[in-house]
Amino acid sequence: MDGPEVREYVIADVFTDVPLQGNPVAVFTDGTGLSGALMQRLARELNLSETVFLLPPSDGGADARVRIFTPATELPFAGHPVLGTAFVVGGRLGRDTVRLETGAGIVPIRLTRRRDEVVFGEMEQPIPTWEPFREPDALLAALGVASAELPVEAYRNGPVHVFVGLANEEHVAALRPDLNALAALGELGVGCFAGAGGSHKSRNFAPGLGVPEDPATGSAAGPLAVHLARHGQTAFGQQIEIRQGEEIGRSSILHACAEGSAERITRVRVGGSAVIVAGGEYRVQ
Repeated sequence: MDGPEVREYVIADVFTDVPLQGNPVAVFTDGTGLSGALMQRLARELNLSETVFLLPPSDGGADARVRIFTPATELPFAGHPVLGTAFVVGGRLGRDTVRLETGAGIVPIRLTRRRDEVVFGEMEQPIPTWEPFREPDALLAALGVASAELPVEAYRNGPVHVFVGLANEEHVAALRPDLNALAALGELGVGCFAGAGGSHKSRNFAPGLGVPEDPATGSAAGPLAVHLARHGQTAFGQQIEIRQGEEIGRSSILHACAEGSAERITRVRVGGSAVIVAGGEYRVQ
């Protein structure tokens, strides 16, 4: 009789260089033959913000194809899963550049090493599109705030992120949103932020995606850099630092830069550190 089928996974804490901080992602190093339904069940079992499954690339220009799942749904692209997966793949292949095929296209990640260890990665993200958010009043009511400092706009680079600028970092820290009301607005992330110059504090809520509050949202960091530059809060080409996760005990640091102009974004870069903290096997049948 054949024994149980098991699959290896690795857990990396992303957008931090300190174990048990940042945003954890589980990476199954071989997802071949697993159905989408089984991948979703594994993601729900692990209950992290995202779980990744590595597959052979369908495009010859990629090192691997990834499928990314929250506990509730599959995403075409997400930032911290792509960065964490690049640390795993780059470490195993000995590469300084990793190209991952996502549902939003191929994402290149440049890795920096200290001696033989990967210590930093920077991805070139899909350039987002944007539009005014359709229900700003309902969103502000769900957040419990009276108004936003900048236009409330929705950005799409795979997932959808809606940004709400607040007056100061204390207001961001004090948020106690109605998560049921936010979930009723659909499968989107809500990024609330404040700051000045190159330093901003952010919190990201995505209950419609099965993530009440995310410790570090890499797919939102690039669009936030675009949003700030488009509205004159930062300069195009300026790298910003985004601090996230303090309120849920998972401090994270993200670096982001939007290049181009308000009329045409030419490049969006997001980077950070990661550290591999665990590994094991899951019985799948």
